[in-house]
Amino acid sequence: MRKAKLDRKTNETEISVAIDLDGDGSRTIETGVGFFDHMLDQLSRHSLIDMTIRAKGDLHIDHHHTVEDVGIAIGQAIRMALGEKKGIVRYGASDLVMDGTRSTVALDVSGRAFLVWRVAFTAPKIGSFDTELVREFFQALAINAGITLHAETYYGDNNHHIAESLFKALARALRQAVEIDPRAGDAVPSTKGVL
Repeated sequence: MRKAKLDRKTNETEISVAIDLDGDGSRTIETGVGFFDHMLDQLSRHSLIDMTIRAKGDLHIDHHHTVEDVGIAIGQAIRMALGEKKGIVRYGASDLVMDGTRSTVALDVSGRAFLVWRVAFTAPKIGSFDTELVREFFQALAINAGITLHAETYYGDNNHHIAESLFKALARALRQAVEIDPRAGDAVPSTKGVL
């Protein structure tokens, strides 16, 4: 059962997350941040990870705590659902284009959290959403899932497309990495025998 459910409550946010790594991309997402919901919708749909995400945050301040804490909760849920990581592919990468934008995400479900971020947005906001929060989400997810994650946007002028290409590339890379490798049996994909 590669599923996980958790609730996370702080003075700033209340978050409930449920995921199924072997789903079909079914999703129910309600964070109160419209653009972020759209990005999480892409993440679930293109990773084929079922996600139920409900968040209530201090949106009267800004979107930061909600976005970061959702990233933390999803990352923790992924780590829980993976368990000992037996039989997974482990590595994933996606080089993705969206109109005039090209982004790549490569990742290793290694247990070692690390983020390399080579992304530049051309504006501080997409509607009311701060573009810097895209990095905050990726960092929170990588740290809490125990993933080494490299993200890069090679070019692009449309900030919506830059963000969306990154979330879609993350989804496709994550889908590859958490898949069960039919040739690996029950082995952990490491010469160490543990991840």
